[in-house]
Amino acid sequence: MMCGGCSDTRPATAEVQAITDKVKAQLEEKENKKYSTFKAVEFQTQVVAGTNYFIKVQVEDDDFVHLRVFESLPHENKALVLHGYQTNKTKQDKLSYF
Repeated sequence: MMCGGCSDTRPATAEVQAITDKVKAQLEEKENKKYSTFKAVEFQTQVVAGTNYFIKVQVEDDDFVHLRVFESLPHENKALVLHGYQTNKTKQDKLSYF
């Protein structure tokens, strides 16, 4: 991985699912809808002054959203922030920087 670049796409872990769960309410508020399914499928990371997580999340059978979540450095003790998202994605859509 080059400095500032995104990591390879990897299957979601329990840690990534926990991050996804923590920003679910932020997405629901922005989209004005509730998601009964919210399963992290895969992710990439980008190290900046903290970490950007790019996460593919399954919200229905073949409906996915891509999230960009920022996690600040530990000493800053700040909450996770949903910095961006893309809706109407499919399982086949590749995660990429946005």
